[in-house]
Amino acid sequence: MKRNAFLEHVAWTGAGIAYTLSAAGIFTGNALAQSENDLVHFVQISDSHIGFHQPANPDVTATLKASVDAINAMPVQPAFVVHTGDVTHLSKPEQFATAKDLLSTLRAPVIVLPGEHDVIGKDHRQFFDVFPAEDKRSTWRSWDQNGVHYIVLINVFDFEKMGLMGSEQLGWLEQDLNSQKSGTPIVVFTHVPLYALYPKWGWTTEDGSKALAMLRRFDRVTVLNGHIHQVVRHQEGTITFASANATAYPQPAPGAAPQPGPLTLPHNELLHAIGYRSVELYPGGRAAIADTTLG
Repeated sequence: MKRNAFLEHVAWTGAGIAYTLSAAGIFTGNALAQSENDLVHFVQISDSHIGFHQPANPDVTATLKASVDAINAMPVQPAFVVHTGDVTHLSKPEQFATAKDLLSTLRAPVIVLPGEHDVIGKDHRQFFDVFPAEDKRSTWRSWDQNGVHYIVLINVFDFEKMGLMGSEQLGWLEQDLNSQKSGTPIVVFTHVPLYALYPKWGWTTEDGSKALAMLRRFDRVTVLNGHIHQVVRHQEGTITFASANATAYPQPAPGAAPQPGPLTLPHNELLHAIGYRSVELYPGGRAAIADTTLG
């Protein structure tokens, strides 16, 4: 398909994931934006893979731009947009530049996590130079607003076959959570799933069980991640997991192919394999999640 035709076809799409959080601000300072109903709306996009050039998606820049355009067209702008990793495909400077240019056109503030494709060669500095945290120093971080505690975890350190956080980050997480009461709702953003979704394909975090052990004492925990390019929901006790669709391309369901990787579909089916999600987090932390495909 020619690029112009592809752009026309995806122009109406919004391959992002939208959340509405009730009674819960998400960020601090200028990143907060509450509606008249005291609802905070934020958007998650994931796995844009800028620089990808394969038939599974002939123009990943177009699908990311379509997502940004759809978010900017929302009648009520989100409090922020979070990208849960694999912003680029090969960690190239020009790929980071393209992604930053596109994400910078968002009307809402943006938070960007790295995926393993963003740190090829184990060079995390380049990613955080382009997408620094709000305080310019942090990688993993947390914040509180309206009784909800939000955490960004980086689990692509020394990525080989699966996710990894490392002892320093786990030590920080333990201290961070020790300051929270068990009744505090927790929302966690990661790239790789924290639980053992499908370890054979690296769809887990090697030391994720240590983080989950810390989270189990809380009454309501929601963990949102990317990496696997499809919606998978999972529940372990009080912890709800929800993996996101990509804006770039789908991957096979766990075990449905010899290995993970870009899944090439007829173009009209591609829009049925990428999509967005609406979530309402009610007082007390109960999350209502509704996923919608774009086709």
